[in-house]
Amino acid sequence: MNTGMFITFEGPDGAGKTTILSMVANHFKEAMVTREPGGIDIAEQIRQVILNKENTAMDPRTEALLYAAARRQHLIEKVKPALEEGKIVLCDRFVDSSLAYQGHARNLGIDEAWSINKFAIEELMPQLTIYFDIEPELGLRRINKNKDREVNRLDLEDLEFHQKVREGYYLLLERFPDRIVKIDASGTLEEVYDQTVKIISEKLAK
Repeated sequence: MNTGMFITFEGPDGAGKTTILSMVANHFKEAMVTREPGGIDIAEQIRQVILNKENTAMDPRTEALLYAAARRQHLIEKVKPALEEGKIVLCDRFVDSSLAYQGHARNLGIDEAWSINKFAIEELMPQLTIYFDIEPELGLRRINKNKDREVNRLDLEDLEFHQKVREGYYLLLERFPDRIVKIDASGTLEEVYDQTVKIISEKLAK
């Protein structure tokens, strides 16, 4: 039985969630920080395949299955043991990314993407998901300005794709209102950070 707290960070590309996550980790020093796809060796190898800019021929179902495979290994090898030890786990992306990106933006269907991922994660879901919301145009401008950021295959998609990703997240906000909390990520770094720490602190206090 899980005794820890599983908290995930979600959002479109350029929302700044990874930057905020690293700042939040310094505040909650006892937390374990990880990411998807990745976090452990096998999942990081799968990440290289998924995000490789040369893999433009990748079929959407292949993409969804690779994400689910990386998620399963990461969950079993790293996340679940940490939760069983009573740790706070802060994860950069989880199942909602697959539902928004592959399910909605790739037109596989949210329910279809969910069925693939239910097999991968079984019953283990986050107690809290923070969704960093941003206009796709602003998110892409941030990506283009940040020369230090890893540019991956999904960053190269057109504006319409990124708009559909955001639509997908809005559908998830309606579906999981008790779990997902939305933050306006267009504000300053300090504003977004303060809101994030407040939301997590309130959740931990309950």
